Amino acid sequence: MPGTPKILIVDDQPANLLAMEGLLEEVGAELLTAASGHEALALMLKHEFALVLLDVQMPDMDGFETAALMRGMKQTRQLPIIFVTAINKEDEHIFRGYDAGAIDYLFKPVNPVILRSKVEVFLKIYRQQRLLEKKTEELDQKVEELLVLKAQMEETNQQLETANQQLEELSRTDALTGLANRRQFKEALATEWRRALRNGHPLALIIADIDAFKAFNDTYGHLAGDECLRKIALALRSPLMRPSDLAARFGGEEFVILLPGTDLEGGAHLAESIRQDVERLAIPHAGSDTGGLVTMSFGVTAVTPSAELTDQSLICAADRAMYRAKEEGKNRYVAIPLADSDSGCFTGKYEIKEK
Repeated sequence: MPGTPKILIVDDQPANLLAMEGLLEEVGAELLTAASGHEALALMLKHEFALVLLDVQMPDMDGFETAALMRGMKQTRQLPIIFVTAINKEDEHIFRGYDAGAIDYLFKPVNPVILRSKVEVFLKIYRQQRLLEKKTEELDQKVEELLVLKAQMEETNQQLETANQQLEELSRTDALTGLANRRQFKEALATEWRRALRNGHPLALIIADIDAFKAFNDTYGHLAGDECLRKIALALRSPLMRPSDLAARFGGEEFVILLPGTDLEGGAHLAESIRQDVERLAIPHAGSDTGGLVTMSFGVTAVTPSAELTDQSLICAADRAMYRAKEEGKNRYVAIPLADSDSGCFTGKYEIKEK
């Protein structure tokens, strides 16, 4: 009977075995019998029992020896044993049984009511243990499922976090050139302005514009124009050595370079170096009026921020300087301290427009 608990009755007397089976036929258990300790141990290795009713006095191997061997085997170590005996009830005899591993004692002639009562208690314990084991297995399975789900959620969250980081990076990067875009530049400018205001350090800004870039696109096409922008971007970024230095595409053919901790002279030196690097690229430009090659004009300014100024003042001054470079013949830089810029840059409302 699947799922039915099993009881093993061990006695060397067939009549006793039959009598015990008769007394226990209504307890709801499958009854197996063994006529010796050896036979009992063999059955225990093949079946799972809820209880063993073990006769003490048997030839070859008595109940005490059988119990001792049971306690030495992993499979039978926890199996409950009730000793059934007809010998005296002296304490010394009983204690020997408990030492051998007995849970309880029954004395012959066996009282049917006491027998069934004890057996039913052990069957109830057995069923509760099996139910607890089943619940434990189910709980372990649910825990395993939850752990798998948790791992999947953590992986999904990591993927989402990575995707969000990538999206954030894309939202702050110019897709064509790989430089920072206008948004990232303005965030960096605001941050560095506050830092310079707090620390009393100078802050330089370069605005650079490709000379006659519309004519370049008209002559060579937009694909060539895009490739030109990528080469220019690399020339702008390559000389920047500090993590705080930032090159950005500000719009169209216009670029900006933010230089924290740099004065006007340092900004002018970098602008001239980049101007020469762009010339050395030797990108042909038949529509240029500066020697047949792609060139750039640079406006440079610098200031030590104060409460009377805003970061927009810096943009304004650099933009005015760049336009002066255009007016003076292009392919050059003009450096103007913010203090020497015209009064329009001090209102704090100026912002360079995309061209």
